[in-house]
Amino acid sequence: MLFTLLVSLLHITAPPPADGQTRIRDIVDVEGVRQNDLIGYGIVVGLNGTGDTVRNSPFTEDSLTYMLERLGVNVQGEDIKPDNVAAVLVTSTLPSFARNGSSVDVSVSSIGDAKSLEGGTLILTPLKGADGEVYAVAQGSIVVSGLDVQANGASERRGTPTAGAIPNGARVEREIGYEFNQRESLVLALRDPDFTTAANVEDTINMAMGSPVAFMRDPGTVDLDLRSLSGSPSRILASIENLPVEVAVPARIVIDEQSGTIVLGEDVTISKVAIAQGNISIKVTETPVVSQPNPFSDGESIVLPRSQIEIRETGTDNVALLNANVTLSQLIDGLNALGVSPGEMADIIRTMKAAGAIHADLIVR
Repeated sequence: MLFTLLVSLLHITAPPPADGQTRIRDIVDVEGVRQNDLIGYGIVVGLNGTGDTVRNSPFTEDSLTYMLERLGVNVQGEDIKPDNVAAVLVTSTLPSFARNGSSVDVSVSSIGDAKSLEGGTLILTPLKGADGEVYAVAQGSIVVSGLDVQANGASERRGTPTAGAIPNGARVEREIGYEFNQRESLVLALRDPDFTTAANVEDTINMAMGSPVAFMRDPGTVDLDLRSLSGSPSRILASIENLPVEVAVPARIVIDEQSGTIVLGEDVTISKVAIAQGNISIKVTETPVVSQPNPFSDGESIVLPRSQIEIRETGTDNVALLNANVTLSQLIDGLNALGVSPGEMADIIRTMKAAGAIHADLIVR
């Protein structure tokens, strides 16, 4: 019955994902459905004396001369030295299935010695793709978030005044030909390849469709055969992408040494270990307990883990005890209680990983 509802192309509202689940659309990309980068060279006018100088940016004068001549203004032999013009690079991204006349945002960045693009206007600029073809044209007033204020003996700069944006500043003039509805198969590429997650995506799709149409090629790819399904590929994909799927999250620790940031994954665990760092000593112990079933029952004896962490400052009585079944996040809480700096904490984590006491991937940036 569920298969019939899915392929009959009715509007289906997928149930909200359960805890630990997410939608397929949030973890995969569809092969062929992608954005395309665009770039162009343009001129910004109307600056308040903060444009390029001719001495350091002669290409700005050449571009301005060429533009004026195309507009019918003869400037041959003239000495043009404006300070309200700047040469810029214009970048944008052409979305998937963008159509003629639709608008996209553009970013504008100075390539000369202009001090600020605030108050400037970008003159009509063609934007080209990697194949050299023009796909959009950009023009409009630039929005700058940076600030550059100068006075006698003092100056203040915040952000980047030599870069800005034009919301909806480019209009699509050329479409990228792609017959999506003519495809007989789709390739779903996982953004974070994982064997378990790819298998869950395969099982979820096959269960919803009622037939084995999905096949896990590798941990990062799931193939989807559309030949046995009725309806267009677009509608079939729309019914699949909102299905909830269980995502396997690896145990991982990320340390950013520059900012002192430490991010811990939920499943990071530690084994029995004793640590001494500076004037701080840390001891992790495990005392497993055997649980026996009731007499004459069908139960089995199981071993329950019991862990305990003791943290103390050498030579003092300041000891922080954590609960049983310890995770690394609880250890971090204990170190924070003793005022350990992020740098010292990162050193402790790296040393524990080197000793094999931490069961997680360690990423240091």
